[in-house]
Amino acid sequence: MTTRKNSGTTTAPAKRQRATSSGSASERRDHLVKLAAELFARKGFQATTVREIANEAGILSGSLYHHFDSKETIVDEVLSTFLDDLLARYRAALDTGADPRAVLEEMVRIGFSTLEPHRSAITVMQNDWNYLRQFERFNYLVKAEEEVEQIWVSQIKAGQAAGLLRADVDPKLTYRVIRDTIWVAVRWFRPGGRLNTAALAEHYITVLFDGIATGDRTTHHG
Repeated sequence: MTTRKNSGTTTAPAKRQRATSSGSASERRDHLVKLAAELFARKGFQATTVREIANEAGILSGSLYHHFDSKETIVDEVLSTFLDDLLARYRAALDTGADPRAVLEEMVRIGFSTLEPHRSAITVMQNDWNYLRQFERFNYLVKAEEEVEQIWVSQIKAGQAAGLLRADVDPKLTYRVIRDTIWVAVRWFRPGGRLNTAALAEHYITVLFDGIATGDRTTHHG
């Protein structure tokens, strides 16, 4: 009994030390991912070297390999973290069981809300998508894109079937217009400006569903 008690007393500080060390390593890794993501967004993934990432972090290139085996592993973490978050929130919006228009509005809010926390990932997706998708390890990018499109298109079709949305618009084309509007905003949206992402989303929802014309909303061709 006494030996077991003493042993527990002796090992407790060691356990705390290991936990602290593990936490520091995790924080260091997260910091490196953030620095690398910003470089990828600014210079492009292909143009960014491991040496540049290490220099930005103030470490030797060899030290970077203690955390990652390649820059592909780093960008993999950047993009998968973004897509996992986005898809989880889209699925949660679907699970609410709200009507299609309400779900679409919420997905617009979700999309705009990612512009700040995932700014670098969104920029990398736009700039390096065609390059990355040719590698097998990034096959999940295409699968994620397909799932996102399926979610949006299915809700647009459901809204049309329920009489909540116009039946004369193409669901897939409509999705792509919405998608591009949201993601391209990362190029001009500046945190701390007149509009935050929540206000930006609400403005876009108004334009998307109500338009900018007054009176008869039917499109006229002159």
